Amino acid sequence: MSTKLLFSVLLASIGSLLYAQSASTLTVEDYKRAERFQREYFREKVYNVNVTPRWFEDSTGFWYEIAEKGKKEFRRVDFPKMESKTAFDHIKLAEALNKTFNLEVSATNLPLNNLAFKGKDVIEFEIKNQLYNANVKSFTINKKERTPRPERNEMEQKSPDGKWIAFSKDYNLFIRSAETGEEIQLSKSGERHYEYASDYGWGDIIEGEDGERPQRFRVSWSPDSKMILANICDTRLAQKMYLLDWSVDTLYRPKLLGYYRGSPGDSTMVYYKSVIFDIEKRKEILIDIPPTAHIVSPSFRWMPDSEQLIGSARERGYKNLVYFQVNAQTGNIKNIYAETSETSVNDAFYQFRLLEKLNKIIFTSEMSGWNHLYLLDILTGKYIQLTKGKYLVNDILRVDEVNKIIYFTAMGKEPERNIYLQHLYSVDFEGKEVKLLTPENAHHIISFSPDGKYFVDNFSTVTLPTVTFLRSTTDPKVKLELSIADASELFATGWQAPETHIIIADDGESEIYCAIWKPSNFDPSKSYPVIDYSYTGPFTFRYPRSFSNGLATVNQALAELGFIIMHIDGRGSAGRSKAFRDYSYKRLGYGLVDHKYAIEELAKQHSWIDATRVGIFGHSAGGYDAGRGMLLFPDFYKVGVASSGDHDHRMEKAWWPEMYMGWPIDSAYHNQSNITNAANLKGKLLLVHGGIDENVNPSATFKLGEALIKADKEFDMLIIPSQRHGYSGAYGEYFNKKRMNYFVEHLLGAEPIWNYK
Repeated sequence: MSTKLLFSVLLASIGSLLYAQSASTLTVEDYKRAERFQREYFREKVYNVNVTPRWFEDSTGFWYEIAEKGKKEFRRVDFPKMESKTAFDHIKLAEALNKTFNLEVSATNLPLNNLAFKGKDVIEFEIKNQLYNANVKSFTINKKERTPRPERNEMEQKSPDGKWIAFSKDYNLFIRSAETGEEIQLSKSGERHYEYASDYGWGDIIEGEDGERPQRFRVSWSPDSKMILANICDTRLAQKMYLLDWSVDTLYRPKLLGYYRGSPGDSTMVYYKSVIFDIEKRKEILIDIPPTAHIVSPSFRWMPDSEQLIGSARERGYKNLVYFQVNAQTGNIKNIYAETSETSVNDAFYQFRLLEKLNKIIFTSEMSGWNHLYLLDILTGKYIQLTKGKYLVNDILRVDEVNKIIYFTAMGKEPERNIYLQHLYSVDFEGKEVKLLTPENAHHIISFSPDGKYFVDNFSTVTLPTVTFLRSTTDPKVKLELSIADASELFATGWQAPETHIIIADDGESEIYCAIWKPSNFDPSKSYPVIDYSYTGPFTFRYPRSFSNGLATVNQALAELGFIIMHIDGRGSAGRSKAFRDYSYKRLGYGLVDHKYAIEELAKQHSWIDATRVGIFGHSAGGYDAGRGMLLFPDFYKVGVASSGDHDHRMEKAWWPEMYMGWPIDSAYHNQSNITNAANLKGKLLLVHGGIDENVNPSATFKLGEALIKADKEFDMLIIPSQRHGYSGAYGEYFNKKRMNYFVEHLLGAEPIWNYK
């Protein structure tokens, strides 16, 4: 053997030895520890993460439930007093239950399911699927027969005055007199595939090549019961996507399933035409809007006078939004507001409230660069901006039309606070004063009483367990503490809340927020491989804002096997400015640029982060991310698990890519396809898909597999025949185990264990 060859063999042997020494060894106990961190485990270790108020319909108060280890208690608050008290005598009720059922019922853990208050002193509940009511003063318990729910015919709708019933027959719209039963046919030209008073259901599955799609019926009566708004659902040119269901045990050949679904750029889609019927004149009135693809179909609301409707519509590509009036007698439309964008008009946080009695519309827009509130006068078409500044309005929770006050949530308004934390605010109809109603530096989840005079506020952060207050809307300083979450048992196990970090992106100014989950036996002297749990969609973000968000079971369970799990919100994600979100416009495939940069920067700061061993996984749009990461940065991401991924946006449902990748389609779709970049693969990639996924058709996963084979790239694939877009029950458990062991074997370098239960 030559000296050179001997030296090479020696180096290889040393390398193998070093790898063997560094590779982790996992035991059944490690897997059991990981398995413990499931949803049920957290429920047993954390109490009162969120308190849900059960408001009395008359707004006289509410009841709620709190718990501690082995105990639960029902409490109530009666207005106007801000006092919390036991909802009823638990001991006496337990005695009554024991006497009635001959059971061993504990007063500290009453087995009352689906509890409801049916009066001040009467409660209704279920025990062993039997319905009972009890008087909580006399503690008499009575068995109650269930009142049959009135059967609701989904294929008909009664007019507001109760005189007419609208229904469809033979693809046409009819009305029937509720008094005489007389039937009147309103439309005459309906036929199969051109159907009046119908719409398209997103999950409408058609069995066989020429099977019937599920029947659907939808109309909107005018308030005076004299007119009906309906759609004509036109599927004559619509193309189908197909699935083969191999999972039916009694069949020995696959069942053909189809559904109407357009892809970006397609004209062969389901179309809607909007019409109005005058039932007195038996007249059909066409609304002056051309047939519209269902993904951008207009929406309408009747005004109180029944003479007009208010509508809103978008165009393909989502660069335009318009509000308009419809004359119900003629079908003529009059635009009252229009908005355009060079990218897309906001959809992720879009809010719209029609105030019919005031002839106003409250809506949100990013026209200022941030999502803010606007008030539009329907009669004049003029609008005013109600909120301003470098922050984002989330949701309109309540509108007090009498006092002209809007209650809304927003993120990023309070200086020196985490920009993703949500607070509650109010603003008047003139936009003069924005009031902060939840001052605590935390994420606030709000529930208003029916009359709006009170609200319950669950606030927390990823490290601060939930505190629950009852507050008065008129004076939020008046508050009653309802609960403080107890997570002491969880912390005692060694669990740590996720760490949060802010990294400045390579543009020198954009703040990138990250969250990190560590194993409960974390050792800072060790170096851990990193797994990026990605979903970079421009309509959402991953940052864990609340304490319950931090209890992410997938993350913690996976971390327990020796990984660092990360959530990263890079440029192009939602929850920030329009400019921040627009970074991903026509660039969905580059959402991971900031992920890679953030991981590398954090590795420089923390020796326990090993940026040479990085994996990635995600589902749906995150499945695309996982594939894209492996192909865009093949030397950085070493292992990926891509489940239910939309690997080529040209094969996706049309609306999502058209909004964020543009319309009509161009080379950006081709360049950012995982299929066209398949030859870049270097690491280990597992592709997973449900066999009958009608949300993200598995065809793109199959095409990616084909491309990888043609490029002579080794990869793995798991098809779960019976599953749709999500994997449930035993199938979900199987997938979780498969994903976990894929990272254990290929990223951690350990021998995976399958049968660890």
